[in-house]
Amino acid sequence: MAALELLCHFMGIDSKQLTKEENLILEAELYARISHEIRESYRSQHEDYFYLVKYNIEMENTMMELNFIRWLIDDILQSEAYTLAGIAYYTQTPEEVIQDLLIGNKVSSVIIFTRKLIELHKSIKPDVYRNIIKKIIPDPDEAA
Repeated sequence: MAALELLCHFMGIDSKQLTKEENLILEAELYARISHEIRESYRSQHEDYFYLVKYNIEMENTMMELNFIRWLIDDILQSEAYTLAGIAYYTQTPEEVIQDLLIGNKVSSVIIFTRKLIELHKSIKPDVYRNIIKKIIPDPDEAA
């Protein structure tokens, strides 16, 4: 089962009622919202550090973006649900690349680009996102 399909199932959403384009936009929206919440969780866990080094908001956001992937990999490894080799197999990424990301040798700007691209698309076409959300979240007035 694809990740989006699994997430939709978990949320009680029938992704088959959406077009292919709507599913892609839903995936982008969910990705943006979930990554935002994960970053906020990381931020709150390291609040004292950010205070001590006196980062301004821009510097703090850059650090958050750069450490986001590293934090996710580390969290998965700490759960002991996957090994580094398991993550590499699942993501179809060489183990050495994941190791480099984990220790901070290489940080990809793709995650920053992807998040900002989704935000830009959403700002240009907010109705598209609104309509998809309306499709997946029932109107409480209609349920009564």
